[in-house]
Amino acid sequence: MPTGLFRTYDSPAAAVDALDALHRQATERLRAALLRYVRERVPPSVDDRMAFRYPELRLIYQPTGLPPATRRAYAKFQRAGVYSTTITQPDGFRDYLMEQLAPLAGDYGARIEVGLSRQDIPYPYVIDGDDELGRAGISPAELARFFPIPRLSEVGDEIADGTFGLSEDGPRPLALFDAARVDYSLKRLIHYTGTHWGAVQPYILLTNYHRYVDQFVRWAMAQLGGHTRFTHLTLPGNVVVRAPATGAALEKLLDVAAWSRFQMPAFHLAAPGGGITLVNIGVGPSNAKNITDHLAVLRPHVFLMIGHCGGLRQSQQIGDYVLAHAYLRQDRILDALVPPEIPIPALAEVQVALQEAAALVTGERGDGLKSRLRTGTVVTNDDRNWELRWSQERHRINLSRAIAVDMESGTIAANGYRLRVPYGTLLCVSDKPLHGEIKLPGAANAFYQRAVGQHLDIGLKAVDLLRGQLDQLHTRKLRSFDEPPFR
Repeated sequence: MPTGLFRTYDSPAAAVDALDALHRQATERLRAALLRYVRERVPPSVDDRMAFRYPELRLIYQPTGLPPATRRAYAKFQRAGVYSTTITQPDGFRDYLMEQLAPLAGDYGARIEVGLSRQDIPYPYVIDGDDELGRAGISPAELARFFPIPRLSEVGDEIADGTFGLSEDGPRPLALFDAARVDYSLKRLIHYTGTHWGAVQPYILLTNYHRYVDQFVRWAMAQLGGHTRFTHLTLPGNVVVRAPATGAALEKLLDVAAWSRFQMPAFHLAAPGGGITLVNIGVGPSNAKNITDHLAVLRPHVFLMIGHCGGLRQSQQIGDYVLAHAYLRQDRILDALVPPEIPIPALAEVQVALQEAAALVTGERGDGLKSRLRTGTVVTNDDRNWELRWSQERHRINLSRAIAVDMESGTIAANGYRLRVPYGTLLCVSDKPLHGEIKLPGAANAFYQRAVGQHLDIGLKAVDLLRGQLDQLHTRKLRSFDEPPFR
């Protein structure tokens, strides 16, 4: 299909099939040209280069009356016009694309068109580490003479950040991320997490401590075997487990040596309709922003931060929970993109699910639950040793009425808000730095054994509760007045 020639498709399924066919043709032709160059040093022809393009999806909305009434926050048009985006890996995103296209075509009567775009597919996005190309000894500079390369000028978040330039006679954005931006993040996810991006599940738990990983893997093993909705577990290194492991086999899987090769190892328990991913993001706002930047292109249903914090109130006990309803953002890493004066709203659906999950898991309600779970503001700091500046920090903490401090939660919430991914935070108090209760090895081990399992159970139960309310979860609180139709 020549560049610029678009065809109309009568159904979303047919359009996704066409996107998939075009993407396969383009990537296979690019891969074949790369291998031919490796073996014979024959560069691609002009016709070849014209074929190394992403497919493009267009929707034309020309209403003849009032727009349909809907309470849905996504898959809706703000105005008449042409909406467009480039698409990568359409088969991997099939369910998402169908979820968006079906109401836009059915409720709004939009016309769906598919064609070849003018956006090049960079050659690194079609090769694997064990490909013949990787063993050829050819420099990237040599390949860049003949094949399209990633260009930073073409990869950005201008649509998500609302800074893109809009031409009056050009198409409007259909989605937050185009194909080049998505492919960039898919490769980064493989690099950081040690698993293929296709293993990532739509309900994502983020933690800042490896002991949650051990608990998650043990729990996940108990779910396998055909008696639950879960089908298999993918571990770092793309190890797929389909049957429960026990004894020595389980201990071998829990050996963190294999996971330590990856900066933010991820663990994926798959299920029809969406399973659960746990990512150990490590410590600090830079990691938190980095991984959520990349996970966001998969359009997950939620980011839940399940980690540790320092309690700031005398009445708190080690092992108590903190449900964040606001954030004092001192992480600074997102200040240019989401300035600190922009409020990051608590999402009622997530808050209610986390509180109800805590009640179900602990067996406490009313005053009993309040004695274990406190709702309030969390300070997210970019300096692990903030206590050394106590004379400067105490005033802001007092003004904010903060009840806990960590290094990731505010960043995750702000980036979820920015990239339209629902978010929530349930932390566990592991120390009380202002009251002399600091982490010591013996006390820490006792705390971890007692608290980590229950804390993780609450996060998992919250996911169960959220699964039944997706339309409410993808709330209008996350969408602007001039939003792309796709969520």
